[in-house]
This record gives sequence, C-alpha cells and structure tokens, in this order.
Amino acid sequence: MAAALSPAAIDALIKDAKAAGTPLDGAEGLLNQMTAAVLERALETELTDHLGYEPGAAEGWGTGNSRNGKTRKTVSTMNGPVEIDVPRDRNSSFEPVIVPKRARRIGNIDEMILSLYSRGMTTRDIEAHLREVYGVNASRELISNVTDVVVDEIRAWQSRPLDEVYPILYVDGIRIRVKDSGVVTTKVAYLAIGVDVDGRKHALGCWIADTEGAKFWAKVLSDLRNRGVKDVLIACCDGLTGLPDAIRVTFPEVVVQTCVVHVIRNAMRFVSYRDRKTLAKAMREIYTAPTVEAAELALGDFAKQHGQQYPGAVDVWRNAWDEFTPFLDYPPELRKVVYTTNAIESINFQLRKITKNRGHFPDKDAAMKLLYLGLRNISSRRGGHSGTGTHGWKVALNTLVNLFPGRLPF
Repeated sequence: MAAALSPAAIDALIKDAKAAGTPLDGAEGLLNQMTAAVLERALETELTDHLGYEPGAAEGWGTGNSRNGKTRKTVSTMNGPVEIDVPRDRNSSFEPVIVPKRARRIGNIDEMILSLYSRGMTTRDIEAHLREVYGVNASRELISNVTDVVVDEIRAWQSRPLDEVYPILYVDGIRIRVKDSGVVTTKVAYLAIGVDVDGRKHALGCWIADTEGAKFWAKVLSDLRNRGVKDVLIACCDGLTGLPDAIRVTFPEVVVQTCVVHVIRNAMRFVSYRDRKTLAKAMREIYTAPTVEAAELALGDFAKQHGQQYPGAVDVWRNAWDEFTPFLDYPPELRKVVYTTNAIESINFQLRKITKNRGHFPDKDAAMKLLYLGLRNISSRRGGHSGTGTHGWKVALNTLVNLFPGRLPF
C-alpha cells in the first residue's frame, strides 16, 4: 500500500476532498469512495481472469463469452454502505469472489454482529449500533439470521470428542429465564469445565435443565462418557441434588468434592446479618483445618458456640460433611485448586453479564446460542488456562500422580 499510495498521493486525495467539500468518512466520504473504487477495480480484474482477455482485446473474438454491462448494487462495509457497479458476462457464468452474487455485506460485518451479540447486546441494540456508527441498515431479523449460523457449530461442539481423562471436573450453573409453552419460567444452564493434564480449562458442554435431579445428571454424565471421557479424578460441585451419586455411578473411582464456598453460603442463610462476621471467622477454622480430625473438632466447637442460636447453619455443615472433607487429605498446592468451584464461577459471572440484558429468552435454543457465543468469546480472550499458573499446576499435577497412581495417561 505504501508503494501504491505515496504520502504525496494521499495528501493530494485529501486536499482534493477538502476542496470539494467531501468528508473523509461517512456514506459520502473519501474512504467510502476509495472503497468503492477498489472493489470495482478488483471485480474488473476478476472478470478479466474469468474471460481470459483484457477489455477490448482481439483475443476475445469468437470465445463465446464477453462483457455484458454492469449492475449497480449497494453493499454494507465497515466504512458504511457503498454503491458499486458489478460487471457482468454474457453467459452469466462469472462468480465474483470479493463481492459474491447476492451478497449485501462484505468484510467483517457478520463477524461484528456475532461479536456484539456474544457480549450481550440485544438484536435491537445491534441494529441501532450499526445504523448510528456505520450507517448500515440491518434489521433485527437479519441479525438473528446472522447469529443462527452458529447453530451447526453448536451441534458440533456439543458432540465433539473429549479427552479420556480429566484430572479435575467442575460443574456449576446459572439461572436464566426462558419462555416455555407460553409461560416464562426460570431454568438453570449447567456448565461442565474439565481441566486437562496440561492445566488448561475446557468447556465440555452446556445443558439447560427443565427439571434438575438424578435423571438429568445421569444424562449429562452419560453424554460425557459417550464422547470419550473414561475417568475423572476429582469432581468439584456445589452438592446439587442427584449430582454426586450420578458422578459416582458414571465414574466409580471419582472423588466428589463439595465447593466450600457454597457450603459457607448455604450456612449463612440461617445467620442474621449482625452475626455474619463472627460466624464466618468461626467457620474458617473448619475448612482451614490441617486434617479431617482437626476439622471435626472445629465443627464441634462451632456447634457448641453457635448451634443453639443457629442450628440450621450447623446442619448444613453436617449434611455436606462426606463431600466436604476429601480435600483435607490433600497438600496445600492441591487444596487451593479443588476446594472451590471458583474456576467455573468466574466464567459463570461473565455469562451472567451477557444474559442480564434480556428479560427472558424466547426458547431454549436462543438461550443456548447466546451462552455458546459467550463461551467462545471468553475462551478466545482467556486462552483457557486453569488459573493456577504453569508452575502451580505442575506441582498440583505431581500431587495428583502420587494420589491417584496409574489413573493419568502417562
């Protein structure tokens, strides 16, 4: 480009534009005119290559095909709408590449729509944004059709093969409002994140539950199994009804770890606001205990001090005890990886941000489309690392090798 347009040539173009009162950008601006000129020149070059001879050249006589005028059309670009003259051939066999037949959008317009949609903008917002910033008139129906191109991509993502072993599996969900049979109801979209042997997080799947329970979780775990997962070492969850049992049925040797943060939250529901700091400090003695025995003593002290006033909080800890205590047998470098589902909570937090703009989704497919695009966008920005750091994960992995001999694929 530097060779084709020297600084002197660019200065001359800008000077002429200013003299003629032509703005640099906008629908009638210099950039728009240059875009149209480049597209038209590229189309002429494509047609010459298709026909095999230059305009007016003698080689064209008797070839059976020739130029046949032009068709004027408007296409949307990143510089706004551009009017161009598209050349035709007499046999109608010319298939341009830079501006395909019937195309009304070129460049990154579709990618921009997908990007804006994946960040939580509604179709109405995207419509207004494209009109105000780029002068592009894109109806809400068009925007919906553009985002529908990921439907096949979602199917492929939901059925893609998975690794045989995931050292850690996190499961958690977010609440969404979906219209079902004419009634807006609250459903839960559950996300499963697997950490591979290199310490990278992968969204293994997303499922929207009509009714949560053992049957639902059996279907989710069977799906993972059918896609190639043969073993999970540690599964971290928040004690969802039926989930621990479903995990053990599908992966008999798994260790189910209840998220400590969720246990604390559930216990705090029974505590008055003025006492929360005191009880939070007391509960800390339980989950930071060096051993299971020490944790049992701390729970006993907690029950003596606060059990009479807050028996519900004590019951929460006792009911979650079997799934809470496994991580206490692990060294510190592994404890901080598995004691909470924060690795998935951070993703769910970002998904909540992009779903909150919608009062409700018209159906489950619309909800899945936005959740998938959001996950794809999050993955491209974060790079998928587990969040423990390369060194931290190597230490944790070495610990897993010792704790689960023969279970990892190396």
